[in-house]
Amino acid sequence: MTEAAKLQRMAARFAPTDIGADVSKLSAADRQVLAKLVEASKIIDGLFLRQVWAGNEAMLLDLARDQSPEGRARLHYFLINKGPWSRLDHNEPFVPDAPPKPAGANYYPPAMAKADLEKWIQSLPENARPRVTNFFTVLRNATNAANGFSVVPYNIEYQGELARASALLREAAALATEPTLKTFLEKRADAFLTNDYYESDVAWMELKGAIEPTIGPYEVYEDELFNYKAAFESYVTIQDEAETAKLQKFAAELQDIEDHLPIDPKYRNPKLGGLAPIVVVNEIYAAGDGNRGVQTAAFNLPNDERVIREKGAKRVMLKNIQDAKFAKTLTPISKIVLAAADQKDLSFDAFFTHIVVHELMHGLGPHSITVGGRQTTVRQELKETYSFIEEAKADISGLFAIQHMIDKSVLPKTLERPLYTTYLASAFRSIRFGVNEAHGKGIAVQLNYLIDAGAFTVQPDGTFAVTFAKVKDGVAGLTREIMTIQAEGDYARSKALGERLGVVRPAVQKALDGLKAVPVDIEPRYTTAAQLPAPARPRPAAKR
Repeated sequence: MTEAAKLQRMAARFAPTDIGADVSKLSAADRQVLAKLVEASKIIDGLFLRQVWAGNEAMLLDLARDQSPEGRARLHYFLINKGPWSRLDHNEPFVPDAPPKPAGANYYPPAMAKADLEKWIQSLPENARPRVTNFFTVLRNATNAANGFSVVPYNIEYQGELARASALLREAAALATEPTLKTFLEKRADAFLTNDYYESDVAWMELKGAIEPTIGPYEVYEDELFNYKAAFESYVTIQDEAETAKLQKFAAELQDIEDHLPIDPKYRNPKLGGLAPIVVVNEIYAAGDGNRGVQTAAFNLPNDERVIREKGAKRVMLKNIQDAKFAKTLTPISKIVLAAADQKDLSFDAFFTHIVVHELMHGLGPHSITVGGRQTTVRQELKETYSFIEEAKADISGLFAIQHMIDKSVLPKTLERPLYTTYLASAFRSIRFGVNEAHGKGIAVQLNYLIDAGAFTVQPDGTFAVTFAKVKDGVAGLTREIMTIQAEGDYARSKALGERLGVVRPAVQKALDGLKAVPVDIEPRYTTAAQLPAPARPRPAAKR
C-alpha cells in the first residue's frame, strides 16, 4: 500500500457529511451576524493549532506546499486532527519527523518535567498558585532561570489573533438585533482583550433568540499534564425551538435526581444553582477544539465554578451532529456488536436522551469540595485524571438519572430497554475514539466495570448483550464509586481506576476488529456556512 493510500484509509474513518441548518427564516442582518461569527471562528481555528503544538503552523505551511498525492492526503488528515498525530491511534505521528505529541500541548515549556512544575507550584505562596493553575494562562521559561517559569495570560500570548477575533465580534454585535446576543458578543469581545471571562460567561448563560454562538477558551482536554488550561473553540449554531421546549422538563428534575444520587448524603448538593438551561441547536460551523478528530455531539459550559454556582451550566445539544453520528456510525455498529435479538431495540430517542442527560449530569454531583480542611475543586485535586473520570461520571450517572425519571413516570417505561441496549452499542462507538482520549477512556472504564458486574455479557458468537436483571445495580455501583472519588478528591484512587479499567480487553478488541469498515465518526462539510453572505466590511472613516 502506498503512503497516500494508507493516509486515505486513515481519513476514511471520518465519513464526509454535509452539515447545515435552515436559515431561511433569519433576517438579512442575522445572516450577516452568522457570517461574522464564521469568520471569527476561522481565527479561533488557527489559534487552537498553536495551542496544540508550537510547530503546528510551520508544519501546516510545509504540508500545503506539497501537491503530490501523498502530500494532499497528509494535509487532509492533518486538518482533521489539527496536528501531525492521529488522535484515533493513540496519537501516533503520521508526518515524518513529527515529535511525540506533547502531553502539555503548547501551554507549558516543551522540555518541562511535570514533577518540576509541581515542585515549583508548591514553592509559591499559596495566593500566587491560582494564577498558575488558571484556565487562561500559559507557562513559559523565565528569562532568569532561577525564577522558574513565567505566567503569561492568554490576552498577551495570543494578542494578535484575539484582537482580530474581538474586532469581528464587535462588528457582529453592531449588526445583531437580539439584545442578549448583542450583550454577549460585546462582553466576549472585551474578554478576549482583558482575559477576564466571567461577565461574558454570565451573558452567554442569558442568551435568547435564534442565534446561539459559543466562542472562547473552554475545554481542558488538550492539557493532558494537568487539565488546567483551556483550549479555544467555537460553535456557530441556531436554536431548534421546538426541540428545546420539549427538553425543558428535564431541568425541573435536577434537584430530585441530586437528592437521590447513590452516594453518601453528605456529598449531595442540597441546593443546586439556578435551573440549568438546555438548548437544542443545529450546527452551522465549528472550529478549534470544537472541530478536531471526533466531533462534539453536545457540551456543558461554562467551566468557571463561580458561574456554575450562581447560574448553573448550560447544556447545548447539537442535534444535526447527533443525527449524523447515529446514521453514519451507530446504526452499522449495532448490526455487528449487538446480539441479533437486541438489534431491534436500537433507538435514536434513547441515544439523544442519554446525550442530553449526560450533559445535565456534568452539573450534578461533587464540584467544590473540602480536602484536608482546604476548599478546592474536583478538577484541581484529580489533575490529569479529571477529564476521563468526569466523562465517565456523566455517562454512567446519566443512565442512573434516566432510570430514576422512568421510575417516576417522567419518562415512559418503553424507553427502558432501548436505553441500555443503545448505550451498549454506543459504548463501542465511543471506545473507538481511543483510550488516550477522555471520552474513550471513560467509556472503557464503564464497559469493563459493567462486564465485570455481569450487567453486560459476551455471547458465544462474540456479540454483546444486556443482562437486564443486573444492569441497574451495576450502573448505581459505578456512579457511587466515581462520585465518591470526586467528593473525596482522591487522586490516587482515580488514577488506579483508570489504570485498571481504562483499557481495551481482548473480547472488546475482537468486536472492535469487526468494525474496521464502519466509519468511526463524521467529517463535517459546512454547507450552510459556505452559502452565507460575504461579511460586510466596516466603512473607513471619511477623510476630512
